Amino acid sequence: MVNSNNSISKEQNSGEKIDEKAPAEKALSQKVAGKEEDVGFRELYEQSLQSVQLGQIVTGKVVQINSDVLMVDVGWKTEGYIPARELKDEEGNISFAVGDELEVLVDRRDTDGNLVLSRDKAVKIKVWDDVKNACEHNIPVKGTVIERVKGGLSVDIGILAFLPGSQVDVRPVRDLDKYVGQTLMFNVLKYDRKRNNVVLSRRSILEQERVAAKRETLEGIEEGNIMEGVIKNITDYGLFIDLGGIDGLLHVTDISWGRITRPSDNFSKGDRIRVKVLSFDREKERVSLGLKQLMDNPWEMIEKKYAVGSVIEGKVVNLTDYGVFVEMEPGVEGLVHITEMFWTREIKHPSKVLSMGDIVKVMVLDVNPEVKRISLGLKQTTENPWEALKQKYPEGSIVKGVIRNITNFGFFVGIEEGIDGLVHVSDLSWKQNIKHPSELYKKGQEVEAMVLNIDVANEKFSLGIKQVDKNPWDEKNFIYAAGSVINGKVTNVTDFGIFVELEEGVEGLVHVSELSHKRVKAASEIYAVGDVVSAIVKSVDLQNRRIRLSIKDYESPPEASSSSVTQYLNNKENVGSNLGKVLADVKMTENDKG
Repeated sequence: MVNSNNSISKEQNSGEKIDEKAPAEKALSQKVAGKEEDVGFRELYEQSLQSVQLGQIVTGKVVQINSDVLMVDVGWKTEGYIPARELKDEEGNISFAVGDELEVLVDRRDTDGNLVLSRDKAVKIKVWDDVKNACEHNIPVKGTVIERVKGGLSVDIGILAFLPGSQVDVRPVRDLDKYVGQTLMFNVLKYDRKRNNVVLSRRSILEQERVAAKRETLEGIEEGNIMEGVIKNITDYGLFIDLGGIDGLLHVTDISWGRITRPSDNFSKGDRIRVKVLSFDREKERVSLGLKQLMDNPWEMIEKKYAVGSVIEGKVVNLTDYGVFVEMEPGVEGLVHITEMFWTREIKHPSKVLSMGDIVKVMVLDVNPEVKRISLGLKQTTENPWEALKQKYPEGSIVKGVIRNITNFGFFVGIEEGIDGLVHVSDLSWKQNIKHPSELYKKGQEVEAMVLNIDVANEKFSLGIKQVDKNPWDEKNFIYAAGSVINGKVTNVTDFGIFVELEEGVEGLVHVSELSHKRVKAASEIYAVGDVVSAIVKSVDLQNRRIRLSIKDYESPPEASSSSVTQYLNNKENVGSNLGKVLADVKMTENDKG
């Protein structure tokens, strides 16, 4: 620029200089600017590659919490928000704080262009990925049983899955409700993402564990080992114990040294128990176990510990028709037979007077360690009323009582409460031949009897009615001497003679050979029942209550003869007479028994 005095200003000169230098500086500045532009583009390009994409699962950090949303930084100076309802617990509280990290799904952009994130969708997508991986690689997943549904159980593994009833356990399960609320491990049998369907199995998990446990158990099991197991099943004959993949049988006879009627009364399924291995068949994988073998055998010193006659306390552990079992100590029981419960009281069943768990005092009556049997008595711990009875009613004393029961062999008379005396049919009368007591007596009738015997040991009380009256066969009362003449009535006619009643209850026999001097084939030829006859008493046997009579001698007494023929005939007749006497004795004996 030229000024008014035609000179170039400094500014002009300098400006020109700048213009002169401009191309070089301009090139340099363009070069620098180009580099900066290259770096900015590259960063923008890399950022464009790294920016979040819709449908992507990313890890973000909570930067702000509002009442309805949570702001989450998902990286690259990008923020999005999650509805607060997705992060609230059952009580309505948000379970995250500022700074916490969480996985979210970049779901969409709202109308303002803001990123909308989802925690729930991220979890579900990740769960499905886990389900797929678990199914393909046989990896167990953890889940919580929510409820019982038709055919099985509903399980929460992040999404709802179905556990069929057949896949709950290795054995059928009747009560599925007990699994509700339990957190367990499962295998994924199959899945269908489109149908939102997942099928689980717990059985396969248990089978795998059982195989591993069985292998380990078989390696370590030996006879004599003491092992711990779980009661798997209970039967009447014993318990099946799961020792870890292999079951062993604890037989009922090896549970206790005492008597076990029903194992279910003492044990429950699922109980843990320590047992001893009694035998092991490795080929058949059969294990016999024992529980009582872990304790000392109480029967080894039983005779010294429980001497016969000692009185002990025990607990009633079983009631049967025939008696009561009393536990004397664990594993040792004794039987109180029903006949050893009371001296005089009759009971139909022990349960009428005793109950399970009652504590009773008993006396040891007998101990047999070989068969593991102890006999006990309850009544022996009280006073024996039979001892007092023997003192109160000595033999020969007269008692009165009422007939309580009549049998074909006699009747029972009530003497004391619970104590009856027996009058045998043979002790009813001296004079009458009574076939059945009911011919003369009836129930409820009062009678008077004599005490014949009291057997304390066998608890028997013998009475007699005929003994109250005098015995016509007693020597001091007997009036029929040999050689005396009697008059009587024929009461019975037999082939071997006739029976003549001398007085009531006293009969004599006239043998057929003593009926007449004439030969008589049968007594019925000359005599009949009811005929009155006279005869001579030939002999008397008071001990056997027999009287021999002779009508022949009464009619014409025998005279001595000196002729040899008469003597011969007499001797011959005596031989026949003696034989007749023997036969008559036999017949009289049979008649007496009849």
